[in-house]
Amino acid sequence: MPDKKIAFLASESHVAENARRHLAMEYGNVPVEKADVIVALGGDGFMLQTLHGMQHLDIPIYGMNCGTVGFLMNEYHEPGLQERLANAAEEVINPLKMRAISNDGKVHVALAINEVSLLRAGPQAAKLRISVDGRVRLDELVCDGALLSTPAGSTAYNYSAHGPILPIGSDVLALTAMAAFRPRRWRGALLPSTAHVRFDVLQPSKRPVMADADSRSAGQVVSVEIQSEPEIAHRILFDPGHGLEERLIREQFV
Repeated sequence: MPDKKIAFLASESHVAENARRHLAMEYGNVPVEKADVIVALGGDGFMLQTLHGMQHLDIPIYGMNCGTVGFLMNEYHEPGLQERLANAAEEVINPLKMRAISNDGKVHVALAINEVSLLRAGPQAAKLRISVDGRVRLDELVCDGALLSTPAGSTAYNYSAHGPILPIGSDVLALTAMAAFRPRRWRGALLPSTAHVRFDVLQPSKRPVMADADSRSAGQVVSVEIQSEPEIAHRILFDPGHGLEERLIREQFV
């Protein structure tokens, strides 16, 4: 097979930028619009940034870890990149769409590949009402926050909040509470990927809440609606045997 045309993108770190220069000299570097594949150099945060920024292009993205955890990345090696790209396995993930309304009536729309989270923004615990597909499922959740996670994001904030790890392709979302006080120690729920989830903030003036979708934040929210966005498909490449499904399984045995 002919060599792929590569567009190298790097985070602002010295390590990532230095890697980009070396790789561009070795393999060439084309504009993203002319590329067969995008190689993202950085950590998971930069990978999410790249996926969001390139979602208008139907181009797969292959990450190489120049950061810390690198859950969405492959190991960094300069030799044999074309062979690795030719043999890479592709995972397709759909983001969540957040529609949040602030107390001033402003509407905030954002996409999240990992999770949408609601967090208390003051000294008192948040009070949230949770509805699923138009039906109230929890009249009042008193907590530090709550989140809705995709399978791809289930090992991130969701896992830190003691939520479940979800297999890729499970068509399930994880609804997880952070430090739930009432109902006591409520651990959340598993929902179908087609679910429409709504959070209503109770006593928003006394108990302010912020919403966040992959670091895109909205303050002083009074309601947040979340659902999967099947029209957007992110294509991520992984080395054979190191794809998301394998990583999600491996995380449960460490």
